[in-house]
Amino acid sequence: MISKDHAVILFQGDSVTDGYRDRGLHQQHYIGQSYVYPISSRLASDHAEKSPLFINRGISGNRVSDLYARWNEDAFSLNPDVISILIGVNDAWRTMSGEPSGVTDRFERVYRQLLEETKEVLPDTRLILCEPFVLKGSATEEKWEEWQKLMKTYQGIVRKLAEEFSAIFVPLQDAFDTAAQRAEPTYWLYDGVHPSVAGHNVIARRWLDVVLEHGLV
Repeated sequence: MISKDHAVILFQGDSVTDGYRDRGLHQQHYIGQSYVYPISSRLASDHAEKSPLFINRGISGNRVSDLYARWNEDAFSLNPDVISILIGVNDAWRTMSGEPSGVTDRFERVYRQLLEETKEVLPDTRLILCEPFVLKGSATEEKWEEWQKLMKTYQGIVRKLAEEFSAIFVPLQDAFDTAAQRAEPTYWLYDGVHPSVAGHNVIARRWLDVVLEHGLV
């Protein structure tokens, strides 16, 4: 799967990716408690002879516009071979909460701009776009139908962008919907948005299934 020596795999996103990661550059010892940990531990072990490098640059609270603002430092300068992006719930959250930062929904526009520039600057970098997701919980139940509608729009946007930019698309909503048939939604996403330990494993398993099927670098 990892054919290149010293391949750099970068994970980007918000708190779901952040996972209280170390703020150092490479996080050799502490990459955080999110889904990035089981993914990187599996691949690092399986491909130890090639010494892949895993970097987590997720930042809690980020929207896609926040990613775009720091993309020079946190993506381009790292020259990654692979970039995996999971973003969208904070864009929705600001909109649903009526915050000033959510007055104009810039999700698709900024996401496309970010991908266009990435293709221009890093034409050989593989892109993995992960589908944003929600379940009913304390953060989402008050406006649950509106949350579902907005997130379905975002999910469609991410799928479309993945096709447009020849990226690997990792569907996650159906994985959580299926998981919620086994245990209550808050077992997987404790507030309807943020994953529990079990929820992070749902993401990691689906990510590995899809990415292994497509090949990585």
